[in-house]
Amino acid sequence: MSAKSTTHPQDASGRRAFLGQLATTAATTAAVLGTGAGVLAVPRSLEALPPTQSSDPEHWLDKLSGKHRQVFDGFVPNDGFPLAFAATFLATQGPKPDAGAVLVLRHTAFPIALGDAVWEKYKIGETFKITDPATNAPAVRNPFLKPKPGVLLTDEMAIDRLIAKGVLVGGCNVALNVLSGKLAGNAGVTPQVALADWTAAVIPGITIIPSGVWGVNRAQEKGCTYCSGG
Repeated sequence: MSAKSTTHPQDASGRRAFLGQLATTAATTAAVLGTGAGVLAVPRSLEALPPTQSSDPEHWLDKLSGKHRQVFDGFVPNDGFPLAFAATFLATQGPKPDAGAVLVLRHTAFPIALGDAVWEKYKIGETFKITDPATNAPAVRNPFLKPKPGVLLTDEMAIDRLIAKGVLVGGCNVALNVLSGKLAGNAGVTPQVALADWTAAVIPGITIIPSGVWGVNRAQEKGCTYCSGG
């Protein structure tokens, strides 16, 4: 905080306490996830994270339309159910649909936003217990991206199909940074190289937003009701 700031001291103290609690929670989560990547390095300040891909994320939802709007909060993979819920919402709108859907991929659901190139290299399926229904083994590719017909609960839940239907998908920048660093050791690379790999692997049509919780907030401000995707 600069010397010219007019922020009340109590506000600043509260913010520091919040960020400290967030760091503690993230570190605990890392211990629970426990991979060969070692201890998760939580950024001292979330503001210090590399910038998002979107130059102005506030315009992420400019194309959201429809009278009936819902945001699907994907914070764990949950066998792809965040995607299935979004697909179901759109499929049950009747003969004259007037609806818009937003999907947020954050926390350990973030890898759903990534193309096949990094899944095997960083052992994403093995690490996050994501099974490819086509093989019944830990996924070595994104099982929700361009799957063979009949593999998923419904073909329409594929992430590429949702994007093609106009679902606005946001990927959490905090998860992008933290998880890529966490799994860097799985590929024998530095966190910086892992971040570059993961950033390049983001599926076209998905916007990297400041954080997943930021995205849920902005979607609700745009009139979306909330649905937990798990």
